[in-house]
Parts: sequence; structure tokens; C-alpha cells
Amino acid sequence: MTSAVIVDVVRTPSGKGKPGGILSGTHPADLLSYVLKAIVERNDLDPVLVDDVIAGCVSQAGEQALNIARTALLSAGLPETVPGTTIDRQCGSSQQAAAFAAQGVMAGAYDVVIACGVESMSRVPMGFAFGGKSVYGPAHAARYPEGLVNQGISAELVAARWKLDRETLDAFSARSHERAAAAGAGAFDREIVPVTVTGEDGSETLVRTDETVRPGTTAEGLAGLRASFQNEALAARFPEIAWRITAGNSSPLTDGASAALIMSEEKASALGLRPRARFHGFSVVGSDPLLMLDGVVPATQKVLDRTGLSIEDIDLYEVNEAFASVPLMWQHEVGAAPERLNVRGGAIALGHPMGSSGTRLLTTLVNALEDTGGRYGLQTMCEGGGMANATIIERL
Repeated sequence: MTSAVIVDVVRTPSGKGKPGGILSGTHPADLLSYVLKAIVERNDLDPVLVDDVIAGCVSQAGEQALNIARTALLSAGLPETVPGTTIDRQCGSSQQAAAFAAQGVMAGAYDVVIACGVESMSRVPMGFAFGGKSVYGPAHAARYPEGLVNQGISAELVAARWKLDRETLDAFSARSHERAAAAGAGAFDREIVPVTVTGEDGSETLVRTDETVRPGTTAEGLAGLRASFQNEALAARFPEIAWRITAGNSSPLTDGASAALIMSEEKASALGLRPRARFHGFSVVGSDPLLMLDGVVPATQKVLDRTGLSIEDIDLYEVNEAFASVPLMWQHEVGAAPERLNVRGGAIALGHPMGSSGTRLLTTLVNALEDTGGRYGLQTMCEGGGMANATIIERL
């Protein structure tokens, strides 16, 4: 079977996903075009060779509608002959884009493909795509008559069922900011594509650093925050919930984009490009849509079984920090070493631009493996509706 390799990975800085955030004035198609253009230019790649652009985007409405992959690649100046498609596997959308891209290479359908993702949560807020309507029809309601819940409640259920107290959640969250702030001193330089933003007065600023990282964050400071999702009706339905999830131990609303240049090992050699990593294994699973966030455990077990590796064989783990309870639950269930988990911080500090997060994790993982000399890296992502992806890469 053809080997699928990662030649390069890039991302934008993270911006606060609300009006006034540093990237909020940038159209999401333009935001995605930054990383597409950069990944072509950084590798002196003839863009006519790109067989496809596969983009993840969750809220495909408003300015992110009508196949943003195609809009963005044209905005980036890629040839009109290059196609693009946009997919939605919720928070794992661009991780799935990378998996589809790599699997297409391995199957012989692609030689060169760009997997990417974008989300502008400041311009297309969560829930905007619903248009005030319910996404659940009568058949779904009949299967789940009590109704499903939002991810914040699912995060509370995970915290309750895995006995994760508030102090543990806040300490983990403070560590995320601490690690991200330390890495920001230079470790992110290779992966961040600067974005030029234009102010209301017409002045231009080159953004190079993550806006969501808060140096100096402490567990003691986070302890003063109120629970974000407390609700009397849900408290009666789920009496085990202790209301421990806050804005401080959750990922923030975020704007951002990221991309990975993926090709066959043979094509990389023919083009004189050095592969940085190889895709070693993939999995995707469904899980209980009420608990929703625990799919990272069976997804991890599945990809380890498929590759014949153990968790001890993996040098670094990137587990998306949608909420602190998720990676802590994952760590406990799979027996992972905490010092290998999200070594440069995670989404609590670096943000969670939903459609971009999968390739953002991949970007950080590739660079961290290179800097530490590790061989294998694993990334996994919980997803809305009760799903999860897991991917193992091997540094070359």
C-alpha cells in the first residue's frame, strides 16, 4: 500500500471568537486562504499538482457556507482546476479531512492533497446554522424521548462519573496556559502563519501570536469562576452533577485556520520534498450521544489495536481540551503518562476553532515530535453527537 506522508503543517494564530477578537475582522474564507497560500509557498509547490483540498468546517452557514474549501483555495490564488470540498464531523472535521486525504493517497486516488480547516466563531457563532429550527426530527426524538443535552452538560456528566473535582479541573486548565505560554517563546514559530488584520482606522497589524493564551493563569484564580451551564431542570434530571465546568476549564470560542500538505512518499521524493511524518493508523467511532465526549477512549483503543501499538509506545499525545474533564478522563482510562499529554498546552489555552482544531492538533504534534525526538504521536478528538477520531503518526 502507498505510504501517506505529511510534508508540512501550518496554522494561523488563535483569535478570540467574539466581536473585537484579533481575527474577527477577517472573512473566514480569507482566513483559510492564508494557510493554503502559505503551505504552497513554503514548499515551493506547483499548485496545479494539488489533486484536492479537503476542509473541515462545522458551522457551514453565512460567510462559511457554499463550500468554503473551494472559495478559500480560489482566494489563495490556487488554479481554478484545483477542486475543494468541505466536510463536517463536528469538532473533528479537519482531523477527518486529514484522514480522508491520507486514505485517498494510500488508495491511489491522490498524489498531492491539502487537508485543512477553518472556523470563525466571531462571525458565524455557534448555533447560527440552526436558523432557529430544531435539527432533530420526530424519529430522533422518539429514540431519545428525554432529549439530548449540550456539550457543557456532557462535560459535567464526565466530571461527575469520573469523580473529577473542581480543583483537579482548574489545575489542569492552569497547566494548559502555563505550557502554551512557555511554548509561545519560540516553539510555535515554525507552525504559525502571520495574519495581516486591518483596523477600523485602516491601519494594518501583523498578528503572530495566540490571543487566547493567558500567561499567569493559576488554579486559584480559576477557582473564583462560576459554573457555566447550571440549570434547575437539568439538575433535577442529573442529580450527580456538581456543576464544576466553568469558562476557565473549558476551551474558549475561537477564530483560526490550519492546513496539512499530504502526499505519497514517492511523490514527495520526486518533488525533492522531505516528509516530516507518516500516517500510521486511523480510527473513528460513535459513542453515546448523551455522554457525547467519551468516544476518545474507544477511538484510542481501536487505533492502538489496529497498529499493534500500546499506549506506552506513543511518545506524545494531543487530546483536544474541549473541556478539562475530557483529557483527564481519557488519561485515566487509557493509562497515559500525564507528562506526554498536550505538552505545549491544549485548546483551553490555544483555543478551539471547531473546524480547524483537528489539523491544529496535527500541526502542533508534528512540531513537538521533531523538537523532542519522539517517534510516535497520537491525536484524538471528541465530537458533537457522540463521535471521536484518533490518528497515529510516525515522525520521519
